[in-house]
Amino acid sequence: MTAFLLKTIAISLSGVMAPGPVTVATMVDGTRRRHAGAWVAVGHAVIEIPLIVVIVTGAAVLFRSDGFRAGIGLAGGGFLLLFGAQLLMGLDDVVTRGASRTSRRHPFWTGVALTGGNPYFLLWWATIGLSLTAQAAELGAWAFALFALVHWLCDLVWLEALSLASFKGSSLLAGRTQRTVLGLCSAVLIGFGCLFLYDAGTLLIHIASIP
Repeated sequence: MTAFLLKTIAISLSGVMAPGPVTVATMVDGTRRRHAGAWVAVGHAVIEIPLIVVIVTGAAVLFRSDGFRAGIGLAGGGFLLLFGAQLLMGLDDVVTRGASRTSRRHPFWTGVALTGGNPYFLLWWATIGLSLTAQAAELGAWAFALFALVHWLCDLVWLEALSLASFKGSSLLAGRTQRTVLGLCSAVLIGFGCLFLYDAGTLLIHIASIP
């Protein structure tokens, strides 16, 4: 059991620490809220914990299907484009008034949207995550619950550390410097959005070409 939990921590951290839209979005939200990462992690868990349960019931094959991944990619890509565009249009406020400490979009919803709308996240759970889930289930219900908790705690610690660092950094950086950083973040988010939409479109074309 100890060996399994250590493997869970190592694999979980390798996944959560990999640069992606959740990483960038957490850093952006962290400029406004000190504990944005914790809220992103909670929103992430709202999707992830039920997903783990669904996977153990044998529904992982659904997440590998082209049609399902295309639908998720379209939704996630659209959200990322909107997120990036809103951030880009608000850059002037950073220079004139400094970074706002409040936002109409709560970080909780960032966690929900970027988890449920990320086809690569679902594919990870349908492959690597499926193996871990199966091993946890074999060890018993208590081990399965402990596995889910440990995996989520890895998300929580890393995302909270990111938002705390971002919040502190936003207090130290001058307006124009922070505007540049947030501009790069918006470009990355828009880039991920375009990637999601491109991959979804490719999958749809593939589906349409099947006789």
